[in-house]
Amino acid sequence: MAANNLQEVCRYLENNAELLKVSKKDNDIISPNNLPDFADVKGQETAKRGMQIAAAGSHNILLIGPPGGGKTMLARRMPGIMPDMTREEVLETTRIYSVAGLLNPDHPLIENRPFRAPHKNASAASIIGGGRIPRPGEITLAQNGVLFLDEFPEFSRDVLEALRQPLEDKVVTVARAQATHTYPADFALIGSMNPCPCGFFGSDLECACTPLQIQKYLSRISGPLLDRMDLHVEVPRVNYEQLRDRGNGESSAAIREKVIRARDIQKKRFSRHKIRLNSQMRPADVKKYCRLDEESEFLLKNAFDKLKMSARAYDRILKVSRTIADLEGCENIKVHHLAEALQYRSLDRKYWRQA
Repeated sequence: MAANNLQEVCRYLENNAELLKVSKKDNDIISPNNLPDFADVKGQETAKRGMQIAAAGSHNILLIGPPGGGKTMLARRMPGIMPDMTREEVLETTRIYSVAGLLNPDHPLIENRPFRAPHKNASAASIIGGGRIPRPGEITLAQNGVLFLDEFPEFSRDVLEALRQPLEDKVVTVARAQATHTYPADFALIGSMNPCPCGFFGSDLECACTPLQIQKYLSRISGPLLDRMDLHVEVPRVNYEQLRDRGNGESSAAIREKVIRARDIQKKRFSRHKIRLNSQMRPADVKKYCRLDEESEFLLKNAFDKLKMSARAYDRILKVSRTIADLEGCENIKVHHLAEALQYRSLDRKYWRQA
């Protein structure tokens, strides 16, 4: 039921008035069939696979590659492969938009997963939340959905570094002299970026940037922030044959079915916990649900030493491995699941360490 103000609520509780019941209208929900389709993206099979894994476990993903490779196309197709929101998620997201004053009076329930794509010139207060009269920022408005930051390094340093705590804690606290406000911030972050100012560093085209320019550009993404991105996916330049290919790639509907099955497995696994998704696992949950066999332990140990990983990267690799195993319907993490997860953590060696 919906009320316009607290007086109406009081009259209802005193049995002096009735409240309108909010009915779920089919036309309020955007059908996945009406969203941009992954079948439209030519080539980029590895990137599509990365997006599928990110959607299944609500993992953060960084897309890096030259201009025109399809990074933005891939990101904008993410909502089409995510499952419908549960009743609890609908109510939670609706409360947030109500606090922010963004509810549509004609459609007062937020039933589609949020997809927020703020401009690179957005202020820290608009992204994180705050202002003279504190209100939720973009990271809170993306609750249960996706936050897409295109041209990732072009955002201000303050904005990027302020993301570190919400990405870890799934909440953001805005402190002001009058009061302190804590908002939820549980979302999947998609960042897309070129590898250098001209965009062609590391590709098959000649880069016009100096080593200093490349290093300065990449250093805008700090090590701690890069560490919080679960998957690092390269989106290379598409060749002519791929563009002219008349065949249809895997559709969003087909990918969505796989994502829903993986999320159903997670829902059953965490039915007695306060978490719902693999990305939300705490260290104790990782220890319990991400056990490795002897061969996988050996592979992870060698990778940990060779790549000089942090403890955070270790945990995130295990979470991604768990999601990959769920997509295959496997109860235990196998060595090929772990190997694929490790593959998505190697781009920092190609770009950041090389630069």
